[in-house]
Amino acid sequence: QVRLVESGGGLVQAGGSLRLSCLASGRTFSSDAMGWFRQAPGKERDFVAGISWSGGNTLYIDSVKGRFAISRDNAKNTVYLQMNSLKPEDTAVYYCAANIMLTMNPSRYNYWGQGTQVTVSS
Repeated sequence: QVRLVESGGGLVQAGGSLRLSCLASGRTFSSDAMGWFRQAPGKERDFVAGISWSGGNTLYIDSVKGRFAISRDNAKNTVYLQMNSLKPEDTAVYYCAANIMLTMNPSRYNYWGQGTQVTVSS
């Protein structure tokens, strides 16, 4: 069983920054691809960014390219999402998830955290 715990969310003004963290336990973290997803009220859960087990491959949705950066520290069993130049439309609950392979499809991810709220005020 894998346990994922997100942290780092909060309230920030537009243009500000936040760094989300996701701590994994209970499984060989270094063998999993990791993804960050977000879900706004009344909307589906969408892929935001993902990183391969080695960190050598990353994926981003177009709307966050150049603003967000995903990284991982396998020695600390942690994946990060650095979010800069935040916009009100980035407001959502952010979730991390683990899967064997890097994919943008949320249905392929087997393990999920509980989520952390990010609110960007205008």
